[in-house]
Amino acid sequence: MKLAFYLIAAVMIAAALALLLWPLVRHGRRQGRSAGIFALALVVAFALPLAAGGLYLLVGTPVALDGVPAAQPAMDIDQAVAELRGHLKQQPGDLQGWMLLAQTEAAMHRNAQARDAYEQALRIDPHNGSAMVGWAEADSMARADHRIEGKALELLQQAVQADPASQRGLWLLGISQFQHDDYATAAATWHRLLPLLDPGSTVANAVTEQIAVAEARAGGKPAPDAKASSAGPKLAVQVELAPTLRDKLKPGAALFVYARAESGPPMPLAVARLDAAKLPARVTLTDAMAMAPQLKLSSTDKVFVGARVSASGQAIAQPGDLEGDAGVVSVDRTDPIRIVIDKVHP
Repeated sequence: MKLAFYLIAAVMIAAALALLLWPLVRHGRRQGRSAGIFALALVVAFALPLAAGGLYLLVGTPVALDGVPAAQPAMDIDQAVAELRGHLKQQPGDLQGWMLLAQTEAAMHRNAQARDAYEQALRIDPHNGSAMVGWAEADSMARADHRIEGKALELLQQAVQADPASQRGLWLLGISQFQHDDYATAAATWHRLLPLLDPGSTVANAVTEQIAVAEARAGGKPAPDAKASSAGPKLAVQVELAPTLRDKLKPGAALFVYARAESGPPMPLAVARLDAAKLPARVTLTDAMAMAPQLKLSSTDKVFVGARVSASGQAIAQPGDLEGDAGVVSVDRTDPIRIVIDKVHP
């Protein structure tokens, strides 16, 4: 296997460790505990694998994976990035290329360059949520104080409004609110993030802890969404996977259980994210799982309850996802709601 692949992979791993440790120390000195480290963990989880694999496929030597000798000499990471920049100079409209460059530059701590690359991606697609979130994060990392404000905050707000299930967007938006001493709002934002994470996971536990910190700094007053967890509707949902679809369940798939208004906006009024490998599963949908404070279970009388297995882990339905629903039910229903996932999303 070519040396270039190893070099790129090694740099990515080293960058991931640096991203996790360095901001933790700096932020810890200023505020007593870290608010930004877990956002960087999300970068490692979602950006680095894409950057490493995509960069290699674009400018590396994939044939080496099959043991076929390649004539070209091995190149280091800087050479690979230089070739990617050369490619983008020839094809400035390559959105995926700019996104890949931005993610790679961010992984190498070149945050100003990453922000510039995201800027080019937004020039091509002004409504690209990933580019908006990436720009905001790169801008905060390029600043000495790591503040998220101005254009960065505006982009985050737009990204979360367009995709209420944006995990990185919600986390960074909460950090901005926390930085501006709006602790109750930060806690509410992170409450919206929590149902999208794997229950009991390290990140979910960290977000729960950070919610507690924000609420404590708000004077012990729980955030609006936290109050809803002990009051309002509680829909107990039991989800099963039809035996005929078990061979279509892919490793790492996510299970989304949701309730949306019988009529009106398609945004879920409550949503929970679980590990699809744990099917059959049970979950209770409450107002605490709302994606927006004004849109929750208690805001309506009836809801459509469904479940979906996503191989990509994305909240938005994709072809090939496995689905099932229980139809429309009353929000004051007390007996369990049974869903059998028995369809494939076209």
